[in-house]
Amino acid sequence: MPADAPQILALDFDGIICDGLLEYFQTSWGTYCQIWKSDNQMPSDSLASSFYRLRPVIETGWEMPVLVRSLILGIPEEKIIEDWATIAQGIVDSEKLNAAESGKKLDAFRDNWIKTDLDSWLALHRFYPGVIERLGKILSDQSIQLFIVTTKEGRFVKQLLQQQGITLPEERIIGKECKRPKYQTLRILLEAHNCEAVGLWFVEDRLKTLQLVQQQPDLKDTKLFLGDWGYNTKAHHETVLNDGSIGLLSLDQFSQDFSAWSV
Repeated sequence: MPADAPQILALDFDGIICDGLLEYFQTSWGTYCQIWKSDNQMPSDSLASSFYRLRPVIETGWEMPVLVRSLILGIPEEKIIEDWATIAQGIVDSEKLNAAESGKKLDAFRDNWIKTDLDSWLALHRFYPGVIERLGKILSDQSIQLFIVTTKEGRFVKQLLQQQGITLPEERIIGKECKRPKYQTLRILLEAHNCEAVGLWFVEDRLKTLQLVQQQPDLKDTKLFLGDWGYNTKAHHETVLNDGSIGLLSLDQFSQDFSAWSV
């Protein structure tokens, strides 16, 4: 194996391999209509476009319908980007919402959709250009062990990949069902495969997730990459560039040999 290639490559799914923005918005909108008793079942294109741009501010599920609410209330996108936590909590407080219950409603909406019309739900997931071809090349290299580490349910990741001709063993797809932080999953992968941290490369689109990995002493040598095509912002890119310990990876670089990656 070349020195500039990983022994274990761990990839996030949504925001790195797959673009789930269409599904995110439709689920958020459907949940919004339930919480705020909206009779308007057809959201505007401009509302959807704003939601797509602001998706990076969302950290947990309950925030998704609240983001829709903030846009309908006319809160400027710039303010949402600058101070989303305060805005979201303000809406929860002023409208007497229960964040946990809103999250449960969103999960229930999605679960019902999957149960009643799985095909239409899967159809709202798109793959980023060149990613499927790159995964095929990685899988053909027997010296690299590829894992998907995601908060999406593993069974859906498997189905979506199979639709594109990519077959991964179930143990290589570590999803929501494992119920543990990603840094713990990375630690388990290292132990299970007798790999030094420097041989593990992890590509993720959420900066906070990468920073949590950095905070683990035993994972400090892991090579970390922020995929700039995912659900993140220019401010996140600048943070990474100024820090230097996390690589800022473009989609073009991702599609090239590992020697084109840098950290």
